[in-house]
Amino acid sequence: MIDTKLYLYNTLTRKKQEFIPIEPGKVKMYSCGPTVYNFFHIGNARPFILFDTLRRYLEYKGYTVTFVQNFTDIDDKMINKANELGISVKELADQYIAEYFTDAKGLGIRPASVHPRATENIDAIIEIIQTLVDNGYAYNVNGDVYYSTKKFDQYGKLSHQPLEELESGARIDVNEDKKDPMDFALWKKQKPGEPAWESPWGMGRPGWHIECSAMANTYLGKTIDIHSGGQDLIFPHHENEIAQSEAANHCVFANYWVHNGYINVDNRKMSKSLGNFFTVRDVAKEFDYEVIRFFMLSAHYRSPINFSKDLMEAAKSSLERIYNCLDAMTFFAKNAPAREASKDEQDFLQKLKGYKNKFISAMDDDLNTADAISVIFEIVADANKTITAESQTAQSVIHSVISLIRELGGVLGLLTRSEEQSIPAEVQALLDQRADARKAKNWAESDKIREQLKDLGYAVKDTPQGQQLTQI
Repeated sequence: MIDTKLYLYNTLTRKKQEFIPIEPGKVKMYSCGPTVYNFFHIGNARPFILFDTLRRYLEYKGYTVTFVQNFTDIDDKMINKANELGISVKELADQYIAEYFTDAKGLGIRPASVHPRATENIDAIIEIIQTLVDNGYAYNVNGDVYYSTKKFDQYGKLSHQPLEELESGARIDVNEDKKDPMDFALWKKQKPGEPAWESPWGMGRPGWHIECSAMANTYLGKTIDIHSGGQDLIFPHHENEIAQSEAANHCVFANYWVHNGYINVDNRKMSKSLGNFFTVRDVAKEFDYEVIRFFMLSAHYRSPINFSKDLMEAAKSSLERIYNCLDAMTFFAKNAPAREASKDEQDFLQKLKGYKNKFISAMDDDLNTADAISVIFEIVADANKTITAESQTAQSVIHSVISLIRELGGVLGLLTRSEEQSIPAEVQALLDQRADARKAKNWAESDKIREQLKDLGYAVKDTPQGQQLTQI
């Protein structure tokens, strides 16, 4: 299906561009992963979900995607947290990498092709730093190695600001060892009690920015198709990655830079000091992981998104509307006639093809998941109107509706819940009891169970095919 053209907004060029990979049919994609010293928060969840969706869509279109997402498993925060807990940095990393995968699985985020750790790529990091030193882009000061930003004449091309403006607007640590305030650390000399590795400059550890350059180079090559991450990473992290990689390799680092917008909480910037900081694990205690994913995809990825309990409740209700349609269609299909589709039904099947094309058009337009979800709701509305207990729609037509909703939902990493999972055991037991009561013509008991189901959030309708259950 690669014949349709995908357009992505490229932060580097500040415009939508047709996506053309380096190698036909193959995509090399790098996305910045978490620093693993705690559970990841809802701000982290947005890029993880969105770029998993981009990967899924690329694969849906027929591309073979090599997707790399790193783990930063050594930095100041990790060292401080490990010391606080009285454990090693590696033990801390192992713990929270495992927790990452728990939350990621809940959110429908598939494992990357490779999840490299910084500490497992020290040799590659040292090699690229040495190349930068040899090329005159980096310098050693008593065991600390710094990148000289003024040596790279394209510095600022991603954030679209000249070095002078970046310098005046940046919060820069005073450091007398650096030749220029904007220079940044590639290698940090070991301090007492810190983990360290041998290097040509003495014992030390890598700086944050160099890790991603080295790992992208190791697992994807010198030039990659797509580099993605949150808007907050444009400067300095991604700007520095470009400077390092292109100075070392003398070629373009990434052809497309894709960044998602910020997330606010109750219309305020999320921060621990404001008390509006939530981990995904916290939110998942109140809302299903899939509701979180649905919520994140309900707005365009480049737009800011506001997180609130009311909006999460609305997302939950919207997702249930789709599941209710799937449940209803599955129910109708059980006793539907196994015949050829009529003329009207064939016309309806053509409409389904139109909906699919509309979904693809939305996704091709800079991954517009909000419009793509709207298309799924159009299918739901049309199916609910066309296919009823009385319509006697052909079984094959009903299955086509179910299949399409599941297919398009799958592209978004949604609607993975099966019919069996949709109906809790307690609810199914009550349905069975009610069926027995009606069979025995015990209408009082039947009505009583109907009210019990209502209290649990379900409505039951009696049809010629049996009891039809929907969530309310």
